[in-house]
Amino acid sequence: MTEVDVAIIGAGPCGLYGAYYAGFRGLSVAVLDALPQPGGQLAALYPEKQIYDVAGFPSIKAQFLVDALVDQADQANPHYLLGHTAQTLDITEDAVTIGTSEGAVVTAKVVLITGGIGRFTPRRMPNGAEYEGRGVRYVVPRLGELADRDVLIVGGGDSAVDWALNLENITRSVTVVHRRPKFRAHEYSVRQLHSSTARVLTPFEVHQIHGDGQSVDKVEVVHVQTKETETLRVDEIVAALGFLTDLGPIPGWGLEMRNRRIQVDRSMRTSLPRVFAAGDIADYDGNVNLISVGFGEAALAVNNLMPLVNPGAPVVPGHSSDAE
Repeated sequence: MTEVDVAIIGAGPCGLYGAYYAGFRGLSVAVLDALPQPGGQLAALYPEKQIYDVAGFPSIKAQFLVDALVDQADQANPHYLLGHTAQTLDITEDAVTIGTSEGAVVTAKVVLITGGIGRFTPRRMPNGAEYEGRGVRYVVPRLGELADRDVLIVGGGDSAVDWALNLENITRSVTVVHRRPKFRAHEYSVRQLHSSTARVLTPFEVHQIHGDGQSVDKVEVVHVQTKETETLRVDEIVAALGFLTDLGPIPGWGLEMRNRRIQVDRSMRTSLPRVFAAGDIADYDGNVNLISVGFGEAALAVNNLMPLVNPGAPVVPGHSSDAE
């Protein structure tokens, strides 16, 4: 059994920063995550993606950010339980006990849930199953894998636009196909896309993939409205169609939830005693899902949980610049 002051469920950016900040306030920490490495979705899916909303960095590669957050969290000497899904949550008057998928037991005075969007699997291309792993992929963990290739990116969200921009100077060509006239991605990134050398086809969708069964060589796309078709020379298709998410056991813990997210108040408290939440999994009026916001929420949660760990401890810690 592991006994700590704070158990953090989720080792993404918000959870890692929460671990550091808990250590900064003198608390012992355990960090649990179903993935085998820290960093959450950034490390698992987008290690080479550029992140633009972290204070102090005009942009920073996702894996560099994760590495820096791990180094920062190491100051708290956290106990990691990676590859462990938090299965059960039992609350008593003065503690919370977590049981994991691997049989581990963690007892903490307070729990902070930073589970992001939960476990995630990509939405499949309806007509791409035959070529999955042979020309159709859903993530680009290493940009160099697509060097000197003719790449078609399907989708209109942040991932589609970011991959198009990151691959622009690596591939032979980049074409983006989106079935709607407008993109759902960040407006700054969309402006960059339209100023780039990537070809943008909207509103088009993939009609048929052609190849020899082992690799793709061309793709037929069709205009959604006019039904005009065009055949593109393509070596690789990146289907950035979003993800299906699963919060696992969390919805069964008795937390108040809305739209698959945990409801919290302004101190990041949930409806359950001794349980806080922060980051993408937390919801409140006016919330904005940004990494930078998640960092602030993690700090809010840790400061507000302090009196539950050490009765009489102040919520406001003073300025970090005053720390010895």
